[in-house]
Amino acid sequence: MTRTLGIIGSGMIGGTVARLAVDAGLDVVLSNSRGPHTLTELVTELGPRARAATVTETAQAVGLVVAAVPLGAVDGLPADALAGRTVIDATNYYPQRDSAIAALDTGELTSSAFVQRRLGASRVVKALNNVFYRHLLTLARPAGAPDRSALPVAADDQSAKAEVIALLDALGYDAVDLGTLADSRPSQPGSALQAFPYMPPLPEGISEEEIPQWIFQAPAVPAPAHRIREILAATS
Repeated sequence: MTRTLGIIGSGMIGGTVARLAVDAGLDVVLSNSRGPHTLTELVTELGPRARAATVTETAQAVGLVVAAVPLGAVDGLPADALAGRTVIDATNYYPQRDSAIAALDTGELTSSAFVQRRLGASRVVKALNNVFYRHLLTLARPAGAPDRSALPVAADDQSAKAEVIALLDALGYDAVDLGTLADSRPSQPGSALQAFPYMPPLPEGISEEEIPQWIFQAPAVPAPAHRIREILAATS
């Protein structure tokens, strides 16, 4: 497995993945659309295993890159520099934020298949998109721990998928293979594996408007691989 992870996007998911990677003994190259100078505080916090770069430099420096950006920003990723790289698609589609995308609204494509079309020669793997960032940080466990959680993974390229599964293991998670990018729908927003498997049940009587705040405050609940598979079976 690679010992250096590239991360494009330094927000909640990107920053959390960087922390988990450094804790796992990996080096990280961080970037965002605003430039390396805006990452000084985060790099200092992460320590000597982290460094900042431009988005293109990050893409060129490593073979495994996490794209932790809004889906609407995917067109701005350097497709040429990412060619031949394994790209973890940690994006989610929210029409109110990303603008409507007809192929996703009609169900013609999953969001990860959409990303694969945009990145062309990259090997896209859907992962790290379905769990709240605070829970992603606190649920990480060593291999073999009885309360280790699992994250869904999907990809068209089997070797890229295996590479990402090895990364998830290093970060503290098992993996459940959903299949191809076309099979990744259960991990998309509003679907069975998005966020809620890693939380307690919703309180009775909670309103739709109250759910976002509840999610932010809810404790993390381990969701082992067998639980993720049960949810998939119940919704298939």
